[in-house]
Amino acid sequence: MAVTIAFLFPGQGSQSVGMGRAMADASPAARAVLQEVDEALGEHLSRLMFDGPEDRLTLTANAQPAIMAASLAALAVLEGEGGFRLSEKANFVAGHSLGEYSALSAAGSLKLADTARLLRKRGDAMQAAVAPGVGGMAALLGMSMPDVQAIAAEAAEGQVCAVANDNAAGQVVVSGNAEAVGRAVALAKAKGGKAILLPVSAPFHCPLMAPAAEVMAETLAAADIAAPLVPVYANVTAAAVSDPAQIRTLLVEQVTGTVRWRESVEAMAAAGVTHMVELGGKVLGPMIKRIAPDVTNLSVMKPDDIDAVLKAL
Repeated sequence: MAVTIAFLFPGQGSQSVGMGRAMADASPAARAVLQEVDEALGEHLSRLMFDGPEDRLTLTANAQPAIMAASLAALAVLEGEGGFRLSEKANFVAGHSLGEYSALSAAGSLKLADTARLLRKRGDAMQAAVAPGVGGMAALLGMSMPDVQAIAAEAAEGQVCAVANDNAAGQVVVSGNAEAVGRAVALAKAKGGKAILLPVSAPFHCPLMAPAAEVMAETLAAADIAAPLVPVYANVTAAAVSDPAQIRTLLVEQVTGTVRWRESVEAMAAAGVTHMVELGGKVLGPMIKRIAPDVTNLSVMKPDDIDAVLKAL
């Protein structure tokens, strides 16, 4: 059977102190990526990635470019050491939330330095959109998407409560005003589901992020976006996109819109993808196993992963 490949890029929550260090120690190509990101931001983000402290790395404005940098460093090693060209071998790319920016950079739509600066701007804007304590997010487990949509609508009571992430069957995240999210948690438990409040600094991917969307609309209007070398599955449509104008629009909509990850993976599998390779993390794999169990699931986080991935592909 022919191998059809999608490269995937993780989102916020996949950061950890020490990220990217093994790749940088082993590969000049990875070091070059991290150095370019440092220079683009005018600071040693790589030092924060390697050594922490964790509370600073976890800040949205740091975590977003750091996760992207680790992903693109992993790709640089795969391409540099393994002689594997994403533009020649990949059929699709996709990223979870901020990972969509990583995917666009990997596919040649965004320059690396521009991607770092866009994610810093995005992180700052998302953090500033809602005052601390006003918003919240919760994962509702063991419930269908329609059930969670109904719970969110009932829990709103004039406030905001919306589906932020449709990650996999039985794993849907809601976001909005803290009180409304609390009501959603109670409703989910009353209906036999499980619910976990998430330790986040802001209510991402809901209408409360509208101020951040305005900032990103202005920022992206001035950004240099090229047609990607391979199609990118967009979070808000769960469909492949290649037109730069549409990419720009969808990145703005993504700030307040639902991350339709389950549908994106289903669509890639339906399009014939046989192998999905996560670059820079191991958080998307468990979701993929639940969504598309027949797809071969791989990840590249450390130099040791390179040989296994090259053999599989």
